[in-house]
Amino acid sequence: MNDAAPLNRYQLAELGSLLAEPARAAMLLVLMDGSARPAGELAQAAGVGAATASAHLKRLLDGGLLGVHAQGRHRYYRLADDDVAAWLETMALPRAARPLRIAATDPALCRARTCYRHLAGELGVALCAAWLESGWLQSRGDGLRLQPLAVDALRQAGWPLPVTERLLRLRGRACLDWTERRLHVGGPLGVALTDAMLDADWLRRSRDSRALLPSMAGLHQLTELGVCLK
Repeated sequence: MNDAAPLNRYQLAELGSLLAEPARAAMLLVLMDGSARPAGELAQAAGVGAATASAHLKRLLDGGLLGVHAQGRHRYYRLADDDVAAWLETMALPRAARPLRIAATDPALCRARTCYRHLAGELGVALCAAWLESGWLQSRGDGLRLQPLAVDALRQAGWPLPVTERLLRLRGRACLDWTERRLHVGGPLGVALTDAMLDADWLRRSRDSRALLPSMAGLHQLTELGVCLK
């Protein structure tokens, strides 16, 4: 995927055809957590055999939706980039007109989850909105940028100096959240913020889904930083 030029109708039709096969869609959804997985795991997730999985993975690679990392004899597949993850997340927006049904089936996923590798869901949206309102986060022509006041507050909350200094250099992007229909912080800044919250044990990964589970200490710290869940 590349945003340097707009899609023409043939490219859009090709992208649609890539998602029209449930097995390929299942593989892409499994990789939405930012992981890289071997073909066998993706075949199992899609419920298909090895030969069929190989054909599907080739189509996704050729279509630009996947990347592959070779390590010895092993090949690990991942989403091509953050743009692909954001596009896939946005594809779910037409179904988000029924938020109560989604919340009822998986409330943890709606509360906080990974969108590729950054924080999404109610918590991600609340963080983005609160920090934009306070001026800790600013939207510029080159994307979202964290401001020094925010970095100072995160340092006082216990984040290491190298982590907070790096945050000032990173650019984020505004991603439209598919359950909340509001913005959360994506891009390199969103990934770094989420990684830091995981390292600080403010968030914990679910074993069963893309859900991120806020710890009690994490919720307390985020509340101190102006981020409150309703």
